[in-house]
Amino acid sequence: MNLPGNPNDRHIEQRARELYREACRRIDPVTAGRLRAARRQALETAHAPHRRFSRWLIPGGALAVLALATLMVWRPLPHGTAASSVQPGGSYDAGTGTDNELPPDADKTDPNLYQNLDFYGWLAANDSRPANR
Repeated sequence: MNLPGNPNDRHIEQRARELYREACRRIDPVTAGRLRAARRQALETAHAPHRRFSRWLIPGGALAVLALATLMVWRPLPHGTAASSVQPGGSYDAGTGTDNELPPDADKTDPNLYQNLDFYGWLAANDSRPANR
């Protein structure tokens, strides 16, 4: 670090540069060759994982998108739904169904319930007890 107000630091920095340059001039060719080889190997190692990662980036991303699309399209029915309370004969068992806000489907209910719709409309209009909501 070069501080303008401290001449001692500048002197140390200048002396370190001189010693480094002198050591570079005195190095024998065998050691210089080994240092160059070690430098090349270190640079190749530093860049090698990057190449492997980029090689798997596109196939890995495509696989992740495919898995996400599969999960969004395919959703299993939860246990205990209205589909499980339909008996094999096609009739709806009201005792095993869950308490839903929506009425059951017309194909899953007893057809006799639809005979007297006017009565059910009159009953809803003249209900004397307050609704619990």
